Amino acid sequence: MSVENLEEAAAPVRHLGVVHDRGAVDLPAARRAVADLLVALGKDPSSEHLADTPRRVANSYAELLTPREFQLTTFPNDEAYDELVVAKSIPVQSLCEHHLLPFHGVAHVGYLPGERILGLSKLARVVELFARDLQVQERLTKQVADWLQEHLAPRGVGVVIEAEHMCMSLRGVQAAGARTVTSALHGLLREDRGTRQEFFAVSGISAS
Repeated sequence: MSVENLEEAAAPVRHLGVVHDRGAVDLPAARRAVADLLVALGKDPSSEHLADTPRRVANSYAELLTPREFQLTTFPNDEAYDELVVAKSIPVQSLCEHHLLPFHGVAHVGYLPGERILGLSKLARVVELFARDLQVQERLTKQVADWLQEHLAPRGVGVVIEAEHMCMSLRGVQAAGARTVTSALHGLLREDRGTRQEFFAVSGISAS
């Protein structure tokens, strides 16, 4: 994901324009593919009920796979705040790259501020930035943590995602309600046991 400085680094408030670097969805090709899939499934895409389905499905996937651009707003940590900042239960929706079925749940994202602090809504924006893609949960968790560590330079970052995967709930083992938990830690949240336990406790996750 590309990031563009919109203000001088010395400014009290720093805005970083975040723009995804993925190619646009080819909507005409996607519509044709959906129509072909309907035929392969024994359906008639020209029927009255299915005539507009290729367009709807193509537009749905385009929306699910296209992150919204945003500004990552940071402020100087003038008060030298040095305790955890945690945003809990951020909604997560993504698409499993193995079955093209949704997985959904919540993310808990925390960091130990360094020289700068972050506008809290931006934690949810960063989660969405990587969730709107064909994903696996392990990669998504690591991408969010790595990105925040690189662009915010905190003393530590922790990300936990809890999600239910439709490819596991609706097919295969059909384990409805089963949730997968993944985590990624950097800095003091990885190195210091007490800080790591505090993060997991605040997030509502049991950890030894």
